[in-house]
Amino acid sequence: MQTVSISDIEEKYELETDKIIRTIKKDKAKLVLLQFPDGLKPYSTTIAEEIEKKADCKCLIWLGDCFGACDVPDVSNLKQKIDLIIQFGHSARNYK
Repeated sequence: MQTVSISDIEEKYELETDKIIRTIKKDKAKLVLLQFPDGLKPYSTTIAEEIEKKADCKCLIWLGDCFGACDVPDVSNLKQKIDLIIQFGHSARNYK
């Protein structure tokens, strides 16, 4: 399997990683749950590693289904306390 860099992913998708990292730092979140639509799941570990490296946090990846912004994962049964949930959309950049 070919490795894809965060730069490769951001060429195709607007991930807003800088905004995410600022929010994590501002909120002092240490455990962050990332929720991806199916189209971005193949890149989820690369995105999570980038966020962990730059925001000094630990990321968990939600592997369940995601049917839009109103589909927030139920984290009440997790043993660890999630400080922040980040949901990614799935829209490729439009170049003209």
